[in-house]
Amino acid sequence: MARRQKNIDLLKNIVAWLISLVVILPAVVILINSFKTRAESYTLTLQLPKSFEISNYTTVIEKGKLGISFINSMIYATISSALIIILTCTAAFIMSRNQIKLNKFLYFFIILGIAMPVNYITLLKVMQILHLINTRFGMILLYTAFNIPISLFISYGFVKTIPKEIDEAAIIDGCPPIKLYTKIILPLLTPVISTLFALNFMSCWNDFILPLYYLNSSEKWPMTLAVYNFFGMFMTEWNLVCADIVLTSLPVLVVYILGQKYIVNGITAGAVKG
Repeated sequence: MARRQKNIDLLKNIVAWLISLVVILPAVVILINSFKTRAESYTLTLQLPKSFEISNYTTVIEKGKLGISFINSMIYATISSALIIILTCTAAFIMSRNQIKLNKFLYFFIILGIAMPVNYITLLKVMQILHLINTRFGMILLYTAFNIPISLFISYGFVKTIPKEIDEAAIIDGCPPIKLYTKIILPLLTPVISTLFALNFMSCWNDFILPLYYLNSSEKWPMTLAVYNFFGMFMTEWNLVCADIVLTSLPVLVVYILGQKYIVNGITAGAVKG
């Protein structure tokens, strides 16, 4: 019986490794080819370059205007993620602790946005009326609104796992509501805050559709549009395209590595009682 279980575990590990290779191999190919010359990168193979061309990255930064695009992406992703955390964590605390009919209605109305389709034409008209087209502020508002439903769902479920006795004990000691939330509850939300920041940052950073529709100026493009534009100009120079992709992916990879230990716990806790 033990030997059979051992064979099953081995088979599961082999399957897991094979599935992982489907994701890892393309990333390795891109990384290796980002250091090759133009001629060597035509085939996009796993063969190591004869000499590592670090100049590919400096060329991409200069010709692809990645400096301003990087700043734009950081602004969109960081500010929108911070707004989402502030709004959803506060709303989750209020809605979970005061379960009146209005709060329940608002909660289910907001998380309905997880499944509702987006009408981009109507949204475009609204953005035009509010003069938010081709503005950084408009993009931040869009990213915030798009990611609030799922973020509220996760944070609401996490807040419900915090015992109400903590609130009651603090109130008996004379702690006012605002101080109760900021000094007692908020520190307990560190796992879900880290989860929300990582997920929303990656979602905003990787988004391509919204800036394509609502940004006209290249000075306000995020990294995704910069890569798209760079690919159009240098589609025959795969070494430069690969270097561009690596530079675009690095911030997301760093954020994920730093927050990965919180993501599973945060999502699991948010799904249990949500």
